[in-house]
Amino acid sequence: MWRPWTKTPSRIHDTTSQFSCSSFKDIQNLCTEDPVPTTNILTKKPSIFHRAPRPQPDTSSFDANKNLPQPQDLEPLQPPKISIPGAEKRIVVYFTSLRVVRSTFEDCKSVRSILRAFRVQVDERDLSMDSSFVNELQVILGVGQGKLTLPRVFIGGRYIGGAEEIRQLHETGELKMFVEGLPTADIGACDVCGGYSFLLCNDCDGSHKMYTEKAGGFKSCTVCNENGLIRCPSCSFPPFSTV
Repeated sequence: MWRPWTKTPSRIHDTTSQFSCSSFKDIQNLCTEDPVPTTNILTKKPSIFHRAPRPQPDTSSFDANKNLPQPQDLEPLQPPKISIPGAEKRIVVYFTSLRVVRSTFEDCKSVRSILRAFRVQVDERDLSMDSSFVNELQVILGVGQGKLTLPRVFIGGRYIGGAEEIRQLHETGELKMFVEGLPTADIGACDVCGGYSFLLCNDCDGSHKMYTEKAGGFKSCTVCNENGLIRCPSCSFPPFSTV
């Protein structure tokens, strides 16, 4: 009934295990930390985003503070020595109201706006309305018609310059110094001419032609200009003598 007593087969264990146990005499060596390598800390690779320092000027041969111009040494903008006799108490602007050249028209418009803002007397002389202003400006500046650019500004009888000079003086605040002491003017268009500074000639009704029986035909009107216009007696100034 009972099975015969037999020995149970014994399992053979692998004696080539990788586990090893140190003896107690090595316990101090096992508890110490491994030394941290110092080669990676002391040796640092340069970054690829490293920028070279900006070169500085060599100041060994000169003193920068001494050779650079100081503000008190800078001379203000001086206008050329050209003047108009009889215009010491007002501003005279030679310009054009024609839009043939857009840049010239815009320059004339901006300069007139800047000068009008000071509320002083401005004598505006439109070369497109009266050709006598062309000859007048040529004699004053001593230039030919081909070299005549607009606008041209005179303040207190002295020539100041064109659009660029007026803008520069206005931005720096020097233009206000030029117009100080000039007579003030009323703001708004003239009630007589509406701000155009010209009126139709009453003698020829703006045709610049007159019929006379003595001459036996038409002749040019001697009162108005080539466009049949006369300067407004209410807001205009008399012409200058260019003799």
